[in-house]
Amino acid sequence: MLIGSYYEGMELYREDKIVFAKFLTPHKVLSTSRAAGGLRDDITVLFNHQSCEPAGHGTTKASRGYTDPAGYMKEICQEHSLPFEKSAQLSTAANMHLIDVEVESYKDLIVVAAVTGGVEGNGGRAGDPASGYEGREGYEAIPRKGRGESDPAWPPHGTINTMLFINLPLAPGALVRTVMMATEAKTAALQELNVNSRYSDGRATGTGTDQIGVAAKEVEDYPPLTSAGKHSKLGELIGVTVKRATKGVLVRQNGMTPDRQCSVKILLERFFVRDGYHRISGEELAAYMATFLSGSEADSFKLNRKPLFHDPVNVAATAAIVHLRDQFAWGILPPLIWPEVMSSQAAQLSAAVSGKYDKLPAYRDSFKLLSADRDNKGFIKLVAQAFTMGYMDKWEED
Repeated sequence: MLIGSYYEGMELYREDKIVFAKFLTPHKVLSTSRAAGGLRDDITVLFNHQSCEPAGHGTTKASRGYTDPAGYMKEICQEHSLPFEKSAQLSTAANMHLIDVEVESYKDLIVVAAVTGGVEGNGGRAGDPASGYEGREGYEAIPRKGRGESDPAWPPHGTINTMLFINLPLAPGALVRTVMMATEAKTAALQELNVNSRYSDGRATGTGTDQIGVAAKEVEDYPPLTSAGKHSKLGELIGVTVKRATKGVLVRQNGMTPDRQCSVKILLERFFVRDGYHRISGEELAAYMATFLSGSEADSFKLNRKPLFHDPVNVAATAAIVHLRDQFAWGILPPLIWPEVMSSQAAQLSAAVSGKYDKLPAYRDSFKLLSADRDNKGFIKLVAQAFTMGYMDKWEED
């Protein structure tokens, strides 16, 4: 099926588990393709292929994408009558039917971004601990802390693949710069959606398997563009299209709407480690918080967790204390002021939950002796105590 024709130089098609771009005129292509990557001027097809479903990475085809990338790509090309020698491929578990395509233009310039993606299982932050080492003998697994030597694997599902098409020629350096801009745009999208790393207590900047392919049309008598940074219109259009396409596809693949991400659970999950990964369910978070309550109050809290965790006022107060925690972790705020800052912010959270802002001084006094621990365990305990203290007062008769 033809998705669309663009700038008289490229056609984008979708067939079952593949989306491919056919270049009608010569393009210079820079890609992360494992079999045909790097800078090429002989590529006529750039494609993105779904090798499995997100939870089924054990399939033969998915495994071959890593163990035999050339053989894998050749097989896909044969299945879809594409030229193996002149193709470059990206691969993913994301559904090709959910692809988001965005187009922006300015004067002579046209930019097309086509993004597939999923991030919930494999979101990571630059600098997170690695899961493998590639040396002379190939790959060897690095066991995840908290998991046994016999089970070193990390959840591999979750990949954001970006195909970017530009209708004007680019100098080689500018072509590399487009990758930087597209990556920044992807990261900006993840930040705006509050996406967490699964491997650390930070925000995700991407996934561990993200891939990209950029193609710039060769045009006679048109000087190659030399800039794709933030000060250039090309950089702006790349940022706009890639960020919008990344957000769009994450709505379809993962249901990541801004409304859904307005969640106390999502804000706090990166501070919990379960089975070696940073994650916790809403039920588990409510159960943990309920340990600071007793009897019927604990039961009531667990039953009402969804409205409590999605109440915008509660989310705002939780976001504020989480942001301040990050400022301490990054060294922006000095540790000496942790007790006074966190006791005040915990009081704000209690007041948000209870709705009784006149009790702020009393709440603040209650937390002065509870906010000394700055590790994740101490921070989560403080937040849980603040949340449940507010809940106990929510229905207290005046």
